Amino acid sequence: MWQKLSTPLKIGLSAGAAGILLTIVGILRGNVPLNPASIGMALLIGGGVWFLVAWAVASAAVDVEKDIDTENTPKEKVN
Repeated sequence: MWQKLSTPLKIGLSAGAAGILLTIVGILRGNVPLNPASIGMALLIGGGVWFLVAWAVASAAVDVEKDIDTENTPKEKVN
C-alpha cells in the first residue's frame, strides 16, 4: 500500500508521525493536562499540523519539478 501513495503524501505521513511522536514526548513530560480531550487535541494538532505543512511543501516542490521538466522538453518544430 505504501508504494501506491504519492511522494508528497508519504512525506506528509512521515512528518505527521514525527509530530505525534514529539507530542507524546510532550505529554509524558507533563506539558499537556492528563484528560482525554486535551491529549486527543494535542495529538490531532501536533500530527495534523506537521502533516499539512510537510505535504504542502512537498506538493509544491513536485509541481515545480513537473513545470521544469515540461519547460525543458524539446518541442516539435512546425514548418
